Amino acid sequence: MLIIVLVVLAGLWAGLQNSLAGGGSFVTLPTLILAGMSPIAANITSTIALFPGQVTTGLAGRRLVIGAGRLSFRVLFALSVVGGALGGLLLLNTPSAIFARIVPWLVMFATAVFAWGSFFRKPGEAQRHLGPLGAGAAQFMIAIYGGYFGGGIGILMMAALTMAGVPTRNAGAMKNVLAGVMNASAVALFVTSPLVHWREAIVLGVGAIAGGLGGTWALHRVNERVLRVAIVCIGAALTIGLFLRPI
Repeated sequence: MLIIVLVVLAGLWAGLQNSLAGGGSFVTLPTLILAGMSPIAANITSTIALFPGQVTTGLAGRRLVIGAGRLSFRVLFALSVVGGALGGLLLLNTPSAIFARIVPWLVMFATAVFAWGSFFRKPGEAQRHLGPLGAGAAQFMIAIYGGYFGGGIGILMMAALTMAGVPTRNAGAMKNVLAGVMNASAVALFVTSPLVHWREAIVLGVGAIAGGLGGTWALHRVNERVLRVAIVCIGAALTIGLFLRPI
């Protein structure tokens, strides 16, 4: 019962974080590992649990979705579907022991990307031009990474889309939609996996949806910088914990 309560609270927190700043998986992953799951099972269960909230967020901002210059949104959509599926297949075919060795590096990378996008990226960097071929290639690689792990995909997409000339407000909406799209491909593969812990996935998902709704209310009431600092601290602590955790 204590574990279920922790999972619910993690879902609420993750939903709130994803609505305000992103990085919800930095909370759900360690919570599910604490619940006794292997890193790969925790990653798969977390992806499935957080997916409904991503769909809701994406639908809410769909009117702001545009293309990236000469690259239409339909192409970005297709690249996200294919890339997410490839990432999901790659994860399902990665032995659990190998993924356990890889995941600390993935979390460290995602934390570094989040910290860079939150605190160190200069406004002028968003003005550098990324052509349609570069933008398409970037989205495809991000989608593969998203289907495989997913931490930090929001910051990666925001950077790529703004560098392709998409206004920040539109890039935020596109990021939410495309995150749901690439995870839809992965979730379609994961639902048949024996590694899914459905009780925790359902409980976590309900908490994440409630947290996302709360995030909408708190959007103008929470100090976003403090939240981003907390996310980076969680990611750093999780990285250290995973490196020290026996395989």
